[in-house]
Amino acid sequence: MNKVKKFAVVLAGCGVYDGAEIHEATMTLYAIALQGGTYQIFAPDIDQHHVVNHITGDEMNEKRNVLIESARIARGKIKPLSEYKPNEYDAIIFPGGFGVAKNLCTFAFDGSACTVNPEVEKAILDTHKAQKPIGALCISPVLLAKIIKGATLTIGQDATTAKALESLGAKHQNTNHGEVSVDKENLVFTTPCYMLDATIVDIANGANAVVNEMVKYM
Repeated sequence: MNKVKKFAVVLAGCGVYDGAEIHEATMTLYAIALQGGTYQIFAPDIDQHHVVNHITGDEMNEKRNVLIESARIARGKIKPLSEYKPNEYDAIIFPGGFGVAKNLCTFAFDGSACTVNPEVEKAILDTHKAQKPIGALCISPVLLAKIIKGATLTIGQDATTAKALESLGAKHQNTNHGEVSVDKENLVFTTPCYMLDATIVDIANGANAVVNEMVKYM
């Protein structure tokens, strides 16, 4: 009997403009379940960079916490990222959303000079050292470009973003909906999702594709 595959899923809040992209997060969880896998959701216990009104796009004068906001998507079943241990999981995966580039790292503000949250960096480095698959959707591959030097990955077809990732030492591959960039050497698996003009069906297809590829290498 095959062992049930267990994923760690790392979220960056709740909402595309200041947190995790909810469609990508939900479809990632769904894809894992379709594969017969299980998941534990994590998020760093930190303040969001800011809070955005998702109707107007305006910044709001309030503070929110990434872990507490991510718990909305997790239905309360979530752990601080500080508790993540690679030996307890078969893979780790990062859905996208601007929160990745604002809360998990500073790419939205600093571009290729960005820094990564220390807990996020440790989770990625420890998983990479354990030689377990690392998945990333949408803009999340920026984390891997910064931390895993020379990784092959994709954010779709946006030339400016691709150039920024290549300046970090990554190798970029152009992809379309449902396509996955597979870096066998680094066990890095990426797909573009909302970095392309997409429907929720495209997001589901992308999430399914990247999770399916990851399972093959477990």
